[in-house]
Amino acid sequence: MPRDPRLDRLADVLVTYSTGVKPGDVVGVAFEPAGWPLATAVIDACVRAGGDPFPVIRRSAVAESLLTHGTDEQLARANAMMLSYVETIDVNIVLLADENTRSLSRFDPARVARFQQGARPTMQRSMERAAAGKLRWCGTQMPTQAAAQDAEMSLAQYEEFVFGAGLLDHADPVAAWRAVHERQERVRERLQGRSTLRFRAPACDGHDGTDLVVDVAGSTWINCSGRQNFPDGEVFAGPRGADGHVNYTFPAVYNGREAAGVRLAFKEGRVVDATATRNEEFLIRLLDQDSGARTLGEIAIGTNYGITEFSRNTLFDEKIGGTFHAAVGAGYPESGNSNQSGLHWDMVCDLRPRKAQDGNAVAGGTIECDGELIQRDGKFLIPGW
Repeated sequence: MPRDPRLDRLADVLVTYSTGVKPGDVVGVAFEPAGWPLATAVIDACVRAGGDPFPVIRRSAVAESLLTHGTDEQLARANAMMLSYVETIDVNIVLLADENTRSLSRFDPARVARFQQGARPTMQRSMERAAAGKLRWCGTQMPTQAAAQDAEMSLAQYEEFVFGAGLLDHADPVAAWRAVHERQERVRERLQGRSTLRFRAPACDGHDGTDLVVDVAGSTWINCSGRQNFPDGEVFAGPRGADGHVNYTFPAVYNGREAAGVRLAFKEGRVVDATATRNEEFLIRLLDQDSGARTLGEIAIGTNYGITEFSRNTLFDEKIGGTFHAAVGAGYPESGNSNQSGLHWDMVCDLRPRKAQDGNAVAGGTIECDGELIQRDGKFLIPGW
């Protein structure tokens, strides 16, 4: 059966633009079995670019076996081969292609947290090498029936959603992403060198809204325009601290499991209170998996206004224009946050006007930067936006 030509288009952007594969680069291509069609397209693109591709099955593909049959020691043990892998490769291209996004939902949250600890050394070393400029990486989603079902779309509709969000329908997708970079640079420049951000959203559906003050003094703001995530569309920094609370508008999804109605209260950058209306035990177990899991590791503003709806896939949801996300757990050293944890959980809060459960209109939220209002109702007040 011929390969979908859109996969070749995506692979070409990942290899030539996102990761800039050069002759002689060792390129890891990490994928799940259902992602093989995209993996072969990426491998072909790598060879054309002069790279040396090395395919490897992602650890998530064997998670069910480990969680079912593994001892506590096996779950928490770092995989020596994966550690060697991240030390050796120059580029890591990660292809998400779950056939069942809920396959881990029935496992004990404590064992899932222990499984995350097993991945921690590999994740940490990847972050360190990326921060030092020794590892280029990018993750993307291949459309699958499971992901389409999560998004409440047909597969054909989801394919249009995924490829459209990646600007692959443009005559020159690379030029389109360079234009995104230039536009987002105005936001990054406005934020760099500032001290505090304040996110506020009104009370709605029985919760007390959001009022979160984040310390970003000395942090480095990063313009995300398709280099490490694809599709992309955010600016983020490594926070130094945070105080206040946030009620996350969308369910917080991790390993295919949802914690709905999540409310986190922060004091001096750490979660001091956490509740959820559904799967609260799962939320607490993950936050308690290690000493760094309750620390705020990332603060980010979504800037992709081509993505407008929640799809239960963080790769897309955290990019929605008019939202912000505050991730607990591991921080990216290059952003000014070196917090270490086996967890990195992006949770998304909507700042756009919307309707409450009773049908009444609810006003949007605001973002202030050192007291200056830079966004209202999900729209930037910065010239050029």
